[in-house]
This record gives sequence, structure tokens and C-alpha cells, in this order.
Amino acid sequence: MALLQALSLFLAFLTAVAAAPALRGIDRYAGETTGRHIVTLKPGVSRDTLVNHISQRHAITHEWDAVLNGFAARFDEETLSELMSSPDVESISEDGIMHIMVTQPDAPWGLGRLSSSERLANQNASQLTFSYTYNETAAGAGVDIYIIGASLDFSTILELRVLNDTNIDTGIRASHSQFGGRARFAASFGGYPTVDGHGHGTHVAATAIGRQFGVAKAANVHAIRVLSDTGSGSTADIVSGMNYALLQARTSGKPSIVSMSLGGAANVAIDAAANALVAAGVHVTVAAGNSNVNAQNTSPARVQSLITVGASNIADAKANFSNYGPVVDVFAPGQNVISAWKDSDTATNSISGTSMATPHVAGLVAYLISLEGNVSPADMEAKLKSYSLKGVLTGLPTGTANVLVHNL
Repeated sequence: MALLQALSLFLAFLTAVAAAPALRGIDRYAGETTGRHIVTLKPGVSRDTLVNHISQRHAITHEWDAVLNGFAARFDEETLSELMSSPDVESISEDGIMHIMVTQPDAPWGLGRLSSSERLANQNASQLTFSYTYNETAAGAGVDIYIIGASLDFSTILELRVLNDTNIDTGIRASHSQFGGRARFAASFGGYPTVDGHGHGTHVAATAIGRQFGVAKAANVHAIRVLSDTGSGSTADIVSGMNYALLQARTSGKPSIVSMSLGGAANVAIDAAANALVAAGVHVTVAAGNSNVNAQNTSPARVQSLITVGASNIADAKANFSNYGPVVDVFAPGQNVISAWKDSDTATNSISGTSMATPHVAGLVAYLISLEGNVSPADMEAKLKSYSLKGVLTGLPTGTANVLVHNL
């Protein structure tokens, strides 16, 4: 008898559960929101009764009766639950902030490729006539990029071949017209003067944030010099630069990115320092290297927590110098890239390397942070890959991800 009673209670419970209305989900907005929710009612449903009921607890801010049958307001959790279970509700979505999209008509090809879903029709990389479409009000504003790493480029015939020494950034010409006051020479390690004696650092920084040449045109860049004018510097100085960037990021509290266009033989100190940056929430983009070899034995490119960047050319092929392999996360434009140079406040130069590809990605991370909010480095890497173009590159060895970055 007791067993029958227990069975009857269990069946009654199952019936009640089956009869309970299912809670519908909320359509989440990928970006900044107002805190309100938009409620769309099913066709033919009168919203008066529901609005009158809700308005006793919440101020209805918007109502529609033509394009939508619905309303918007800021709801507490209890009201949201009621709406999610109501048979009269078609959908509930977050009230997101949208922005003006603009198109820059005088961009270098790398920016043009970043915002194009198709191969560029114009294959002349020397022209500054490409179109770059982006969100002008969220172009990296409030984001700091620390330029502390850049191996010298294929075009300079000074490829990085090091064990205990490495080549990283040479500083920046902060007064260059591309920066508009958003660049500063933050620090120097190794006793070097606070000027760019090579030009590479200025080029990289302008690709990340430059007025004409940059991806994130409202971001800030901080140059950390650890190289001589000839492009040499010690591993200890590189680690000092990384240490400085982390301390500054902690102090500022701002979303921060470290752009590291450097590489060499496996080095546990560099790898550990890079991992520490990521563990602290700093986004790190790093060049895959310019030796046309598998990057699995290259530091810090081999570090899994970093965003390792290979170089592509205007024809959507792997640049012939770019490293490759499973550790390369994404590719970005890196051959014949025009950007700022050190010789004057208006000087430019066209050079090549995975160091040119890397600041495209650093700038894109800054752009996405200002557009959609900051996330963990792992989530940002996943987001970059999800937005990227898949399968469009040629010349990739087996085992290398065919992923070309894209800005939406």
C-alpha cells in the first residue's frame, strides 16, 4: 500500500512538471547593453493587460504596435521569470547599444583585408586606396597596448636567429602624426635612449592604433624599448619589459594587450613570463616567426595561452617567410605592409614579417574589447577565431589552422 502511495505521488509530480510552462531563453547581445530587455509578444496578443500588470512594478520605457507588438523596460529577476514563462511572449532580448559604422577609403591593404569577407580585387599592395569598414565609436577607446616585442623583418634581411639574445621593439616615434597624442615612450631597459633608432617599433605601433594605418584608431600605445638601434637585446631585458607591462596594467586597471613580435629558440624564462601575463588577464599577441619552419620549438610562439600570429599576403596565401604549425592560432596581413616610420612625423615604409601581422591582431583585440567588452584571454582567442574567415588561405602545410582574422 505504501508503495502504491509513493508511486501515485511520483506520477503526480511528473504530471505537474510536464504541465509547468517551459522558460524561454533570453537573446543575449554581444556588446554593451542598457540594462533593459525588449519583450516581443506573439501576433494577435493584446499587450495592454500585460503592460498594465508590469507597470505597477516597473516603468515601461518603450511600447510598439506596428513594427513589433511589444515593449521594453528594466525588469527584476521575478518579472523576467514571469515573462520567460508567459505563453503570450514570443521572445525576450537584451537592449544592446549599436554604433555608426564608417568606411575609411585610404587604408593600406591589410586593413582592407581585415574588414572584407572576400579576397581583395585590387592586388597592388603599394596603394593606399583600400576600404576599411569599422565601428568608429568603439575603435579601441580605453584600451592600452604595450608594444614590447617585435623581431626584425624578412624585408630587412635581419631575421631573428638567437639562443640567449633576441630582437624586440626599438621604441616608437611618439610624435608621429599617426598617433595623435595616443602614443608614449613608456620605458627603456638596457640603457637605450627613449627614441626609435630603427623604425620597426614605430611601424608596428601605427599598424595597431594609427590614424590611417591602424586597426584600433582610438586605443593607446605604450612603447617599451629593450633593443639597440641595430636590433639586439638581452633576454633579461625582454623579461624586464614584460614585467614592467604587467605592473603598469595592474596599476591602470584598464584592459591591456601586450604585442610581442619576437621569437627565438625555446626559452623557459620568456615562456614563463608570457604565461604570467595571460594569467593576470593581459591579452598577449605574439609573432609566429619568419623562418618558414614549424613554430613548435620557438619561444614564446609555442606558448599555448598566447595568440600566435602567422603572416599572409595580399593574394590570401601564407607569406613565404612565415612560420606555421599547430601552435599558430590565426593569420593576419604581414607582407608589404605600409605604416609609419621613424625618419619624420609623416614618414612611411613598407616592410614584411610576422611582426607586421601581429599588431593587426593586437589592434583587433583592442577593437573587440571596446565594442563588446573585455573577456578573459582564452575567451578572446576563441572569439577571434569564431569571427575569422575559415579556409580562405593557400599554401598552408598540413596541421596549420586555416584561419584569417576578420573584424566582423
